[in-house]
Formats: sequence, structure tokens, C-alpha cells
Amino acid sequence: MEILILTGMSGAGKTHAANTLEDLGYYCVDNMPALMITEFVNLYQRIPDKVQSAAFVIDVRGEREFDTLIAQLEILKPENTCGIIFLDCADEVIITRYKESRRIHPLTSINKLPIREAIARERALLAEAKQKADFVVDTTKTTVYQLKERLTAIVKRTAESGISINCMSFGFKYGVPSEADLVFDVRCFPNPFYIEELRHKTGLDEDVADYVLSHGATLGFIEKLKDITSYLMPLYISEGRANLIIAIGCTGGKHRSVCISEVMKKYLSDNNYGVNSIHRDIGKS
Repeated sequence: MEILILTGMSGAGKTHAANTLEDLGYYCVDNMPALMITEFVNLYQRIPDKVQSAAFVIDVRGEREFDTLIAQLEILKPENTCGIIFLDCADEVIITRYKESRRIHPLTSINKLPIREAIARERALLAEAKQKADFVVDTTKTTVYQLKERLTAIVKRTAESGISINCMSFGFKYGVPSEADLVFDVRCFPNPFYIEELRHKTGLDEDVADYVLSHGATLGFIEKLKDITSYLMPLYISEGRANLIIAIGCTGGKHRSVCISEVMKKYLSDNNYGVNSIHRDIGKS
């Protein structure tokens, strides 16, 4: 049986993530005390024609001692596939989301803490869970649709490689993705933004891609990027890594980085890796 633990910061998007996991065929249980997970799995496995995958949403609402969670997973691991997905988000964005939704942070209602203190307390409580997580997804600048893409890519990683790779384009003007494992700067290559007929298009458009890939320096960089990823992938897999984010950035995250991310996605896919492309800033002006 496949078991996923969905945890992370309140306001980081766990509700949307749980909905995605349900769409992907998981039986989702929200706010279950960690101590009950093993008992639930044992009972659930006795049900005829049951769903073979279950996800448990666990956070500070119902379980503060995450040592219990880790211990429960260790009990289940010999006979089940277990993983932890941790959703993180910047403090200021969490505060904004709570203001917009008019919801109350769990530790504000439980311990009567101001929201900033509640967030700091929550980070301390979840520190070990984040450290133990197989996948950490930062939703600070991620849309609901992009979060769904990320989770789908994680769940559907290919059995051949055992690793889920995300080629993420981004714009440096909007900040470097905090969850990136490898970051490459492509701002040194010719920019389609300065070509009037290409300015309002993206790296997904054929004429923009043709322009980006028409320069020898860009093609040389791509070949070196292919070489280094080919060298590194087996090392990451042998280390037991389940998730890798290759972030490629240009100025606005709309042209060069998008095109090169798509090239790398095809290259890695052709080499039988489970790979997805995410264009974080493609829709920004």
C-alpha cells in the first residue's frame, strides 16, 4: 500500500493539495492524529476492493509531537511505500492569505498567539517533519494550478528512475525559487524581449524558441547543461533522492528560461526520467 503524509505550514495550500491527491486516486484523511495512522492502515487493508493509496493530512491542528509521526511511518515502512510531502510558504504570504480568506491560524485560536508568533511557533513544531520530508514544495509564488502540476509530477514519477525531476523556469526579477536544487542563469544569452514581434510571446511559441536556439552560445550552454545533468542524475538517484528541481532563470521568466527548460524536459524525458516543466513566472508582465 502507498501511504503519503501531507503536512506543512498552515496557509501553504494543503487543502488544494489534498484535493489534487484525491483526484489522483488517493483516499485522503484530514487532521488524523499521528498515533492512529498505523491502526487505520491495518483496518483499511482488510477492506475488499479498497483504494491502494492513502494520504493523511497532518499539521499542528491535531498533532504537535511529530516524533510520533516519524515513529508511525517506521512501523509501516517494511510492508508499505511511505513518503512525506511538506508544503512551505514565506511568512508574509501566509499572513496575506489569512487576511484575504479571513480565516484564523490554528495556533492563534489554540494558544491566542499573534499571527507572526503563531507562524514562528509552527515552524519550530514542524522543523523535524520538514527535515524528514521526501518532497518540499514552496508555494510562495506558486499558483493553485502550478501546485497541482507539481504534485501530479511527484506522484506519477516513473518507476524506471525512481526520481521526479522538475525543470522550472523563473524570472530573477521575481526572486530565485527557494526550493531549487540546481540554479542556472541564462540572462547572458540574446533576449527575445528586444525583438518587437517576439516581446509579447513566450518561450513556448515556436518563433521565440527558434530565436533563442539560433545562437551558438545558447546551444553550447545547453549541451553543457545536458552533460552535467547526465552526470548528476545517477548520483542523486544512488543517494536516494526522490525529487529534484532544476531552476533556469532569465530576467522575466518568459522567454529564454522557458525555452531552455522545455529543451531540458525533452532531453531528460528521452532518457527515461520522470520529468515535468513548470513555468513559474510565464504569465507575469
